[in-house]
Amino acid sequence: MKKGSSRVDRFVFRDRHYYVKRDDLIDPLLSGNKYRKLYSLIQTPAETYHRIVSYGGTQSNAMLSIAALCQKKEWEFHYTSKPIPQYLKKKPTGNLKMALEMGMQLHEVTADDYEKEVGLLKSKAGDSSLFVPQGGADALAQTGIDQLAKEIHQWQLKNRIEKLNVVTPSGTGTTAYYLAAALPDVAVLTTHSVGDKAYLIQQMEVLGAKPVNLRILQNEKKHHFAKPYAEFFEIYRELKHAGIEFDLIYATHMWHTLLQHVESIEGTLLYVHSGGLIGNETMLDRYHHKGLC
Repeated sequence: MKKGSSRVDRFVFRDRHYYVKRDDLIDPLLSGNKYRKLYSLIQTPAETYHRIVSYGGTQSNAMLSIAALCQKKEWEFHYTSKPIPQYLKKKPTGNLKMALEMGMQLHEVTADDYEKEVGLLKSKAGDSSLFVPQGGADALAQTGIDQLAKEIHQWQLKNRIEKLNVVTPSGTGTTAYYLAAALPDVAVLTTHSVGDKAYLIQQMEVLGAKPVNLRILQNEKKHHFAKPYAEFFEIYRELKHAGIEFDLIYATHMWHTLLQHVESIEGTLLYVHSGGLIGNETMLDRYHHKGLC
């Protein structure tokens, strides 16, 4: 298998057959959709930049992946966030802990000033710096996602699959958008983990018009982003018992939504594993704290 590509595993869950594109196995830190989004930067010579500037949540998978990339390239990594809780400052955990250990320089701003400061980050970046939007939602992600689409297409041809549905969760919708654009004869299924359907479409339209083969599945129940839910933990536990661990934020929401629609979906289902497993440590702590597991 070519370096940077991933295998496809056959997966049985609740008596139904799926396939899983194992992007979670590409790299321990640079894995899943973050590897794909940062692919062009991974190929970029180290002397091209001096620092990377980004922003977002303090347990973000993208934050950790960028920190790992910057450590390998010997680039500075400056990351802006809203204030983090005192307990987390005293004892960082999960993605935050690892990113700080890799040299990430964290800049906290008040919640009131956050949007204003984020709006100024790009202009402050400087000539030898690169600004990477939250979650890697940028046109620079297209190269890596196009490579993912090529691997999926080759797998589809090799296995003579006529009707294929590719499933991937969405935050900003970047991965789903570029996959759908690169695979016009394939149905790309996603759901909105952040905000509602209108918000997801708005995020995608920053990149261009929503492809016609991109279908946004709606969950019958409203869920708040990154909040622990008993039904999500149950799916996480079942998936892991079936043989594959998925992340507790995006994947559990995607699977929970997919299962509500699966009977009406025709053809083969290929789930793209988007990685993010290191973040499960923090989420499992929250589930324990809430008494949900």
